Amino acid sequence: MGQLLKVQNFTISSDGIAAGEDQSLERPFGGDIEPQKLFAWAGATASWPNRTDPGGSRGLDDYFTRDFSRDIGAEIMGRNKFGPQRGPWEDHEWQGWWGDEPPFHTPVFVLTHHPRPSFTLSDTTFHFVGGEPAEVLEQAKEAARGKDVRLGGGVTTIKEFLEAGLVDTLHVVVNPVRIGEGLRLWDAPEDLEDRYHHEAVPSASGVTHHIFWRD
Repeated sequence: MGQLLKVQNFTISSDGIAAGEDQSLERPFGGDIEPQKLFAWAGATASWPNRTDPGGSRGLDDYFTRDFSRDIGAEIMGRNKFGPQRGPWEDHEWQGWWGDEPPFHTPVFVLTHHPRPSFTLSDTTFHFVGGEPAEVLEQAKEAARGKDVRLGGGVTTIKEFLEAGLVDTLHVVVNPVRIGEGLRLWDAPEDLEDRYHHEAVPSASGVTHHIFWRD
């Protein structure tokens, strides 16, 4: 099938919201969104990478958590996922939310209209790129060296690549919490059924995994 562009484990509320507005250092997801609550399904699994105690759930949620990094050679993310700064980069000291050991372990391409030099933390190199989605995807595929590319978000970036027809597979986790206001991925998952096959699989944790793929 060649290299794929994949959205994995992208978690939204039951009303389709993935992030709030007014993002800040204190509120990486913006608004009143509590990421610990939104991503509790993954944090409860045995394969959650930040787990410090033994145990954790097995089953469907654990499978998707464990599969997250398999055969991924690069990531594309929007600037808002990288950090809360807007406009020209005034603070080059800011190197993302993740500290000295980012969880990506691949080249990461951060979409931005403002140039900034690449830098490396551990085994992750961040590149800051502009251009159309197809151009950025070609850069990421080359860096991935034959492996797949993950489209990491946020919601605005995913919608942009969906509208460009570039996303090959999409895995969206719907958490039954309601948020009310924020950046919405969809009004309903059926919005994508004109372009993708779609299967919804409920989990014992209460979330529903929506898997989209195309021929």
